Amino acid sequence: MTIKTEKIAPPGDESSLRCPRLGHQIFFSYCMQENGKRPCFKILDCWHSRFDVEKYLKETLTQEEWKKTFAKSDKPKILTLVELIEQAKKH
Repeated sequence: MTIKTEKIAPPGDESSLRCPRLGHQIFFSYCMQENGKRPCFKILDCWHSRFDVEKYLKETLTQEEWKKTFAKSDKPKILTLVELIEQAKKH
């Protein structure tokens, strides 16, 4: 006997919530690409009450993408900010 597991479906654009970072309504699809091509680091906090977002992301993201999105940085915030400013200057 094979147990069939269904994939989790994310909310469509008929469902939105207030983004704590932006301060206005956004769709899940925006949260999935807010950070370049990766999800917003707050996506788990924001969407957990709407659906099993953690399970969906673990099914969708590679392990490397998961780490890059949700791994805590050991760098102080000021160092990260300086690096981001330097990257912006180069572009």
